[in-house]
Amino acid sequence: MRLLVTGANGQLGNDVIAELQKRGHQVMGTDLQYDQAGIALDITDADAVSQVITDYSPDTVIHCAAWTAVDAAEEPENHDAVWNINVEGTRNIAKCCAQIGCKMIYISTDYVFDGQGDVPWEPDDCNYAPLNYYGKTKLEGEKVVASLLEEFYIVRIAWVFGVNGSNFVDTMLKLGKTHDTLTVVNDQIGTPTYTYDLSRLLVDMAETEKYGYYHVTNEGDYISWYDYAVEIFELAGYNTEVLPVTTEEYGQSKALRPHNSRLNRGKIVEKGFEPLPDWRDALARYLKEISS
Repeated sequence: MRLLVTGANGQLGNDVIAELQKRGHQVMGTDLQYDQAGIALDITDADAVSQVITDYSPDTVIHCAAWTAVDAAEEPENHDAVWNINVEGTRNIAKCCAQIGCKMIYISTDYVFDGQGDVPWEPDDCNYAPLNYYGKTKLEGEKVVASLLEEFYIVRIAWVFGVNGSNFVDTMLKLGKTHDTLTVVNDQIGTPTYTYDLSRLLVDMAETEKYGYYHVTNEGDYISWYDYAVEIFELAGYNTEVLPVTTEEYGQSKALRPHNSRLNRGKIVEKGFEPLPDWRDALARYLKEISS
C-alpha cells in the first residue's frame, strides 16, 4: 500500500511513518521543512498540494499536519495562519484525495466539544461547541473532510505525548528537576494518547475500509492533569510534590480548555480494531524510551 503522511516532523507523523515502514508499506512524508525520506510541502499552497498528491498517487493520506499551539492560536494576529493551516490546508488535501479516489485519515481533537458535564463524548456526537480558536478550526477541518469525501476517518485524540516533540510529560519532568512543588489543575478530565500506540491503530485503520468517526486515546480510567502529573513523578522517581488547583485558580492560559475531555473509545472494539494499551503502561514505556 502507498501512503502519504503530512506533518512528518511532528510527534505523531514521525511515529506513523515508522509504523508504516515497519509493516513494509511504501510511504512518503511531507512537512514544511523535511530532510528525511520525504519532501517539503506547504499544505496551504493548493497548487503544491495538488502536484505532490497527484504525482505520488497514494492509496491513503494520513493528515497529521496542524497548528497545535493552542494558546498562540488565540492571538488575533495568528488567526489567519491557524485557519489557513487547519482548515484551508485540510481542504486542499481533501480535494486532492477526492480527485484521485484515495482514503483520508484526519486527526482531530477533543477540543471540538465544549467540555461540559461528565459523560464521555461519543464519536458520532454532534454537540459541537469549541471553546477556543484552535478547536474551532479543527472542527471546520472535520466538516471539510466529511463534505468532500466518502472514504474518510476522523480520529479525535487528546493529551498527546510522543518522543518526537514537546508534551506535558516532558514539561513535568523539566519542572520537576527545578521545583520542589508544582500546582496542576484537577478539574480537567481525560486520558493521554501515546503516539507510538496511536500510530499502530491508524495504520490498522488505513488497511481497512471501516470509515467513520472514532475516538482514540490509551485505555484506562479517566484522570485529571493533576493525577497524571502525580503518576509521572512516581514512575520517574521524582520527589516533587504536586498540589491540585482548579482551572480558575491556575488562571494562566489564554485559551479556554474543556473540563470534560472524556472520549468514549468503545467504537474501536465495536469495529474490530485492537484498542490502545492502558495509559499507565504507555507512560512507563515512554519514560523508558526517553531515558535510554
